[in-house]
Amino acid sequence: MKLAVVGGGSTYTPELIDGFARLRDTLPISELVLVDPAADRLDLVGGLARRIFAKQGHPGKIVTTSDLDAGVEGADAVLLQLRVGGQAARQQDETWPLECGCVGQETTGAGGLAKALRTVPVVLDIAERVRRANPDAWIIDFTNPVGIVTRALLQAGHKAVGLCNVAIGLQRKFAALLQVTPAEVHLDHVGLNHLTWELGVRLGGPTGENVLPKLLAEHGDTVADELRLPRQVLDRLGVIPSYYLRYYYAHDEVVRELATKPSRAAEVAAMERELLTMYGDPALDEKPALLAKRGGAFYSEAAVDLAASLLGDGGSPVQVVNAYNNGTLPFLADDAVIEVPARIDASGAVPLAVPALDPLYAGLIAHVTAYEDLALEAALRGGRDRVFRALLAHPLVGQYDYADGLTDRLIAHNREHLAWA
Repeated sequence: MKLAVVGGGSTYTPELIDGFARLRDTLPISELVLVDPAADRLDLVGGLARRIFAKQGHPGKIVTTSDLDAGVEGADAVLLQLRVGGQAARQQDETWPLECGCVGQETTGAGGLAKALRTVPVVLDIAERVRRANPDAWIIDFTNPVGIVTRALLQAGHKAVGLCNVAIGLQRKFAALLQVTPAEVHLDHVGLNHLTWELGVRLGGPTGENVLPKLLAEHGDTVADELRLPRQVLDRLGVIPSYYLRYYYAHDEVVRELATKPSRAAEVAAMERELLTMYGDPALDEKPALLAKRGGAFYSEAAVDLAASLLGDGGSPVQVVNAYNNGTLPFLADDAVIEVPARIDASGAVPLAVPALDPLYAGLIAHVTAYEDLALEAALRGGRDRVFRALLAHPLVGQYDYADGLTDRLIAHNREHLAWA
């Protein structure tokens, strides 16, 4: 089995490598290709990757290359984890929206739209080259904004599934609080990428006992602290929102915070410099503890599970992924991309039925889906007016003067990445 990772020079990659090494019986990789245009980073990450495989006794071969076409040739699956513009672009995404009094964040709001506009054309070009190399290859997208990118891939006819680590991270945290194994915890995880709620926490499978009330009663303070939301919000909702809902539920508070502290991009850039120095140490043969602070926790386990299910019989039959709605949420179009538990096999992802949604959640999902429709149109066709329309539609923007100012700033900061600008 051959897998390729596009964006293989990312500091995330050793997390992925560690999962491949530990879970080699689930996903028996014979060849792993790390593809990245940044040759210096790729050398450091590739060296550590080989040492991790060697230490854990993995027999697979690891290849590094800056040649995308060669890297994906004959691959059974291709994982996308790229960041167009790097941390410098992320730094801009997190700062210029604040000038208009809006959240500066790399996956939602105006910053998220900027990332989508930079990313979608690049991902579609990569996907076409993957299809030419092997039309049967699966594309697993971890590149943000996952929902928009996955929809672009699916609309273009690619064999693609979107993946995020939010659900698996919550599953692991809830399992620890409940003192059960992660495999026993099934989430009624419903919404869009980075806009989800846990409507139930079930033991034993999709029809198991719902212990969400018990979890909130006994561990509500801990969960609230993790989400940085007041405990009473969780008690009033009776569900557990993802931490990205804080951008909506406490928008003004978040804007004030972001305006008075270093950006996450600056923190990550400093962390990456330290990690790359570590990766260059020939004695290092495991992922360093610092990597846990970089983000992407449990990404490797989710990726292994998904790839194994798509390529064989090794993965879990039900996993939380991003896939076409196809009637799952009746208030959305079939070709909207939602994030829910789905049955995974070699034919792809089929969402399971989900509980009926309270209008409190359904309304916001419908609103953000409308924004995503317009965002994808802007990413595919370009133009200032399409960018403005997408921003005006976003619930974190919504006012025409904000949308106008943000449109000008977005184009000015991203001109080198926008072919139409």
